[in-house]
Amino acid sequence: MLNLVRLRVLAEVVQRGSFSQAADALDYTQSAVSQAVARLEAETGATLLVRDRRGVRPTPVGATLLEHAGTIFAHVQAAEHDLAAVLGVRGGRLRIASFPSAGATLIPQAVAAFRQLHPEVELSLAEGEPEEIAPRLRAGEFDLALLFEFAEGESHFSGLASTALIHDPLWVALPVGHPLARKRGLGLLDLHSEDWVQTSAASPCARHVVRVCLEAGFEPRVSFETDDYETVQGLVAAGVGVALIPRLALSHRQPGLVVRKLEPESPVRLIFAATVDEPGVLPAAEVMLKILSDRSHQYIEVGED
Repeated sequence: MLNLVRLRVLAEVVQRGSFSQAADALDYTQSAVSQAVARLEAETGATLLVRDRRGVRPTPVGATLLEHAGTIFAHVQAAEHDLAAVLGVRGGRLRIASFPSAGATLIPQAVAAFRQLHPEVELSLAEGEPEEIAPRLRAGEFDLALLFEFAEGESHFSGLASTALIHDPLWVALPVGHPLARKRGLGLLDLHSEDWVQTSAASPCARHVVRVCLEAGFEPRVSFETDDYETVQGLVAAGVGVALIPRLALSHRQPGLVVRKLEPESPVRLIFAATVDEPGVLPAAEVMLKILSDRSHQYIEVGED
């Protein structure tokens, strides 16, 4: 592999027309310049310079090498500039992934705040469930991801560095006028005979709802499935079933809906921002982590009816 320092010495010698003038320009000794050219000739296996009464000039091989040198130096300079921009959060890109309810609530304001601070950084956002996002984060497709897992379950996100954001409980959504809407001490078992609306059976939230219902002593009778929590709210408000909905997905609540905590406690999912657990995390990702941590608290204030 060509040594860039020695290649730059060769270019300087040819440009100046002498070893001594190149040494002065580079602040090297003439001996150091001669040694650099000799080592470059050894690396290439060819004579690169001719020295005679007319001075120093490149051989045909040296001229061919120098034709590429300018392009090589320009690319290196551009790479150094871009690297400095990324490290200084003055350029580059930040690739974010999120699950839908966080993408609709936590992400927009964080992105807006980030762009105000660092408008030169290109941002992108992809959406999916945590179990599909996490492997892509580990594989380097994303720089930062918002994920969740349930406090009562096992962690599936090993190998990631996480920053806790909020605890997001699942609350019962009932239609206005439902007999249980004002019941004191509403428990999960009180819902055993209800029709249920929930996300698709394969989703982590739906699996957890089924798990906690089974632990309570019954299997929920699921009548409708949709991965859109707005649709879940609409179906519940229309009186076709009940649902457990994460508080984060209730930031915009539809009319005709009553929301209650469960007693003695509601299931909780833990929301966190994650990066790969390796050195060299992008400075832009560190900035976004700080913004998400600072702003996520506002979504804790959504209350029950």
